Amino acid sequence: MSRAAEPLIVGRVIGDVLDSFIPSIKMSVTFNNKHVFNGHEFYPSTVATKPRVEIQGADMRTFFTLVMTDPDVPGPSDPYLREHLHWIVTDIPGTTDATFGREVVSYEIPRPNIGIHRFVFVLFKQKRREIIRSPSSRDNFSTRDFAAENDLGLPVAAVYFNAQRETAARRR
Repeated sequence: MSRAAEPLIVGRVIGDVLDSFIPSIKMSVTFNNKHVFNGHEFYPSTVATKPRVEIQGADMRTFFTLVMTDPDVPGPSDPYLREHLHWIVTDIPGTTDATFGREVVSYEIPRPNIGIHRFVFVLFKQKRREIIRSPSSRDNFSTRDFAAENDLGLPVAAVYFNAQRETAARRR
């Protein structure tokens, strides 16, 4: 297993959300110039606006699909609604960012209510530019099933952050 995937195993992203894979593309996720690193905590107020997601790829003729989910809904101790879908962008050309892609499911602000939630960004390399089927619901979403239904294969990159409910005192 690659060292790049180790935090995804420790954070149970590989297992709960994804099958084992070897990261092969560099993806950078930032909220208001704050870089997302695996397992770091962000306040919900920090992630209220859509992040900038940059993709390093071979060239602009290679296309990617980005998925953002919360596997800890409604709470991490009993995630019976796993996963909640927050965002899907497809047809993102390599060497660009998500703004160049096609937003299939609009960005939904993370609002964890119970406990510490993981919010996972997963990047898939598309075999060709194609119509990705939009899921029927944000609830009970499965990244694995979505990838299989759209012939996306294993991910090429993933990163996650943690967030928990923000009290009024924390916002000051």
